[in-house]
Amino acid sequence: MKSRVAAGFSHVPVISRTTHASGLVRSAPLARPVTDNCSGVPLAKRSKWELAAATKRFSNAATVTADECQLQHLDIDTSPYQATLLVQCCDRKGVVAALAQLLSGLSCNILQSDQYTERDSNTFFQRVHFDYSDLTVGTGNLQVLENCIAELAGKYGMEWQICYGLKRKQLAVLVSKYDHCLFDLLVRHKAGDLNCDIPVVISNHADLEEVATTFGVDFRFVPAGKGKKEEHEMQIEEILKDANADLIVLARYMQILSPEFCASHWRHTINIHHSFLPAFEGAKPYHRAQERGVKIIGATAHYATSDLDCGPIIEQDVTRITHRDSVKDMIRKGRDLERLVLARAVRWHLDDRILVHENRTVVFED
Repeated sequence: MKSRVAAGFSHVPVISRTTHASGLVRSAPLARPVTDNCSGVPLAKRSKWELAAATKRFSNAATVTADECQLQHLDIDTSPYQATLLVQCCDRKGVVAALAQLLSGLSCNILQSDQYTERDSNTFFQRVHFDYSDLTVGTGNLQVLENCIAELAGKYGMEWQICYGLKRKQLAVLVSKYDHCLFDLLVRHKAGDLNCDIPVVISNHADLEEVATTFGVDFRFVPAGKGKKEEHEMQIEEILKDANADLIVLARYMQILSPEFCASHWRHTINIHHSFLPAFEGAKPYHRAQERGVKIIGATAHYATSDLDCGPIIEQDVTRITHRDSVKDMIRKGRDLERLVLARAVRWHLDDRILVHENRTVVFED
């Protein structure tokens, strides 16, 4: 029996065929035309039996009703079998088609796709969010999916990573004494705005223990004595390992991390600070900014590399300042920006929307 295959992938069927008891072979088309021949009964008013029957018809019929198409859409929205693929490579013809053909050949359904080509470096970036409920080899055989992607990546020289919705990310927060960013993250998490778990808050001060425990989050106090940085970071490393942390958020953590720590974690460590740098560095930046008469203040979220406060920038925002604003006003406005900017950066990272290229980022915003 012949079958059409994706170029370079003899093991990836593009058209599925079913052999019936009669010995006839029936080919299932890649796409089904949708006809608007609704039953006239609103979807919300149908009985469970009608919904089940409609779903069965959808899986078997060559043409489907608009309501039945909506049923499939509802199933996809609630499907746990979703993944996000991030790729970057030298831009060339056929990359998008090859990825789409690969996923289609494995019976994956692309839900969202974003792409960008940076002309100066001729670098191609793409984010593909897809459903793999009907994966040809079964949802338990993800290694086959990854092997196919790796083979394609080798052909196009791609850097790639894939994240699965079934694996919920674990976020660890590092703080010192400022509580505004910690509060904001915990409130957003409790409201369901951050797709992750927050198993632990780590601090070099005990001041914010009550904040963490109020939200049911484990608080770990790790003192940072003078000359004990190595010991301090070793303890943090152990806590992060126990928490299976996928993302570290420095929510106004006022300690400089060692180059060794940054080298191990910078791709999943987000820092937040004011956007005056390199101006007004050090203590009391808002006091000196007010003395200088600045008209704009801002906040920056970035990945924390060993190059202090100079890692790839994820998000920034600004607000206007006038002569009427006191230092207290500026600090309040600055903290509002830090909350918002950090929340955006964290959400984009959790949703796998960021690709790092050299010391910059490509962010496919939601």
